[in-house]
Amino acid sequence: MKIGLRLWVCGAMLVGAAIANAQTQPSAQSATTTPGAKVGQGAAGPDGLKPVTRDDVLRGGYGPYRANNDLLFYHLDLRVDPVAQTISGSNTVRFEMLTAGSKIQLDLTPAFHLDAITMDGKPLTYTREERSIYIDLGRTLHKGETAEVVVRYSGTPVRQGRFGCFSFDKDAAGKPWITTACEGEGASVWWPNKDQWRDEPQDGMEIDVAVPNGLMDVSNGRFVGSQDLGDGYTKWMWRVHYPINNYDVALNIGDYQHWSDVHVNKETGEQTTLDYYALPEHLEGAHRQFAQVPEMLDAYEHYFGEYPWDKDGYKLIDVPYAGMEHQSAVAYGNKFENGYFKRDWTGVGISPKFDFIIIHESGHEWFGNAVTAADVSDMWIHEGWTTYLEALYVEYRWGKADAIRYVNGLKAKVHNQRPIITEHGVNSEPPQDQYFKGALMLNTLRSVIDDDAKWFADIKAFYQEFKYQDIMTEDVVAWWNKRTGLNLTPFFDQYLRHKDIPVLELKFADGQAQYRWKADEAGFAMPVKVGDAAQWTLVTPKTGDWQSTPWAGKPEDFKVATDLYYVGVTRDGVVVQ
Repeated sequence: MKIGLRLWVCGAMLVGAAIANAQTQPSAQSATTTPGAKVGQGAAGPDGLKPVTRDDVLRGGYGPYRANNDLLFYHLDLRVDPVAQTISGSNTVRFEMLTAGSKIQLDLTPAFHLDAITMDGKPLTYTREERSIYIDLGRTLHKGETAEVVVRYSGTPVRQGRFGCFSFDKDAAGKPWITTACEGEGASVWWPNKDQWRDEPQDGMEIDVAVPNGLMDVSNGRFVGSQDLGDGYTKWMWRVHYPINNYDVALNIGDYQHWSDVHVNKETGEQTTLDYYALPEHLEGAHRQFAQVPEMLDAYEHYFGEYPWDKDGYKLIDVPYAGMEHQSAVAYGNKFENGYFKRDWTGVGISPKFDFIIIHESGHEWFGNAVTAADVSDMWIHEGWTTYLEALYVEYRWGKADAIRYVNGLKAKVHNQRPIITEHGVNSEPPQDQYFKGALMLNTLRSVIDDDAKWFADIKAFYQEFKYQDIMTEDVVAWWNKRTGLNLTPFFDQYLRHKDIPVLELKFADGQAQYRWKADEAGFAMPVKVGDAAQWTLVTPKTGDWQSTPWAGKPEDFKVATDLYYVGVTRDGVVVQ
């Protein structure tokens, strides 16, 4: 568990009682029977929501056999066979009991065989349902007692999802190129763990991966060393010194070429090791693109403080998919071009100036990895913030005007079809609006603060407050309310818990411009700049009640600063923005 995690109201308050009960009641299934793979999840409905499955309930819920223990450490020890396309090995799970208990819940896809589960060298019995493994510890462990369970398993990973989860590919020379990426699908698709966002091994983990000689494995953390096993395999050993999200744990196996550098923090003088890995056929492009890393670190350290994984260093690794924010081992697959796969990502001529994947995925080291959502439903804390970090990078490099243009280019990507925050406790991933609308909301919040010096101090303080913690939207809102002295709850609720953005309604008569907000939140009263763009007037409309300001000009000349606030505008009932 990350330090400082507040008592979570379990998401169960937003989940029906039947679901809550389902989370805590494993079926009595023989430990010698491995269930078949799940089928028939169903297609997404018209609102984009997929139906909740039994697996979602089991994996998304935080029932008593999860809540009774706190993760301390993982030791993942694997052997990967590229020819047979199999993996085998074990994960040693160290945990502390938070309450007395004799059972815990871990996760592993039923595609894998459980070879044995032991504690203190003695076999344990267990039952399985979907991915869930309910392990009988053989005795009651007392509150505060520390124990280790070793889960040995083997099998063939199933390639699935956008990035494959666990993929056996080949490089240009025909050599194995094996990678992992499983954020949406969950880490339990390839290794046994407590597959939850809200609990991370607070002391980090060891990752040992044996691969055929001539290949290397690059994983998270600091490289410890390699050992020739004498059987045609070499074990590559890594040590993660911090809590880590399960889905961030990564294997990258290939004929990698390695080079390194050191980055010096411009404000503190602290040094961070930089390690780069690319296939031989990609070296020229990798050297060119990866040179953007130091200035990216300069930008994010300027706004938020030191790189959060100094003991582990920063790595950027060539992979065959787009990219992923694997902690201290960022995956890169943007074809060694600026933009996003050569596209002008926001359509305003700025993203072709930088490599989108390097800037975005590395931004997750601060938001997503260091500051983590406690439930998938609050994933905007990862994606909305990191998308806004792209704009901050632009501002650091090219100034505020370009940053505002960049973030406004995201508007075309927003659909506003359903709320960003989804149901807690059922593994419900938010819509893509969490990226773009989330960033536009933060740009709007900056305009509400309306003091850049204060804004930059605020966002740095916010990050530092929650670094190395798992949080929920309620924590975010409470912090900003206290920090600013404002009631920002209606602001956050409107943008995150409703699908529609606020609309400023305007009408004109008798030398007056009248205005009010149309919003779902009754208490929504956000200030906004209106009138003459050369000399804005700051007004604070309310929801439902008309107010007015003098305006002698034409109605069409009455402007609203929609580049600073993500809002709609109507004039006499006609949509104008």
